[in-house]
Amino acid sequence: MPPLVADENLDNAIIRGLRHKYPQIDIVRVQDVGLSGATDPVILEWAAEAGRILVTHDVSTITRYAYDRVRAGKPMAGVVIVSLDAGIGQVIEDLLLLLDSVPVADWQGTVQYLPL
Repeated sequence: MPPLVADENLDNAIIRGLRHKYPQIDIVRVQDVGLSGATDPVILEWAAEAGRILVTHDVSTITRYAYDRVRAGKPMAGVVIVSLDAGIGQVIEDLLLLLDSVPVADWQGTVQYLPL
């Protein structure tokens, strides 16, 4: 399962639920790695360097910056955009399903949307 980084806007109940359902999950929050308040391009750069998929609710700007990185030929470890309208339980189940079924290499340069 690929490592994750949670954007600071991601509902912490999702992070807690992921850790409860799958204790061995490797997930850090941007706040935990000194990126609180960082711009989206900085967070995406850090995620790419760390090889972590970014999980966020930020559909308005992250998507644009993620695709900008891909168009520029820069690495982009992957992004998961979580709808604010989705139930937390459904998000956790869908995210674990995605992470378990998609090989790490196939996440490069992709943006996925939850719920599935």
